[in-house]
Amino acid sequence: MSTEEIRQDPRIRLVHQLRAATVEFDLLAAEFAARHGLHPTDLRALIALLDAARAEQPMTPGRLGGQLRLNSAGTTTLIDRLERLGLVRRERDTTDRRRVLLTVEPRAVDLGWSFFGPAIGTLLTAMDAFTPAELGTVERFLGAMTTATATARENAATASP
Repeated sequence: MSTEEIRQDPRIRLVHQLRAATVEFDLLAAEFAARHGLHPTDLRALIALLDAARAEQPMTPGRLGGQLRLNSAGTTTLIDRLERLGLVRRERDTTDRRRVLLTVEPRAVDLGWSFFGPAIGTLLTAMDAFTPAELGTVERFLGAMTTATATARENAATASP
């Protein structure tokens, strides 16, 4: 596809809208992080931990580091910082005492809801303009875009410079 054909492709508008939404989410997250003295990686870690808890999947330091693309020392520093802030705790796995699990403290959840709750309310109100069928289509679309973006990221990470 030529550059001109790409520019004319109506799907490109959706790519730009996705990028714009991503930028707005990033700016909102940056505001939260700045307000609470967090590094952007701290917030990504909290989101990863909350997502794992919602999916009922245990989160270990190694798994968290892998998701965030941090080495062992960076992961330990991150977890230590979040523990000091009272946002995360380490616990021994009750079924395998050698394994350490990470848990988000209620304080972190409360901070998140106090900041992001109004934004979520605004998003839900905006969604009221769509039918359940349209929302289903949007859900499928966003899932496909997330998968495609993850694939592009993985390909970029393995491509030679």
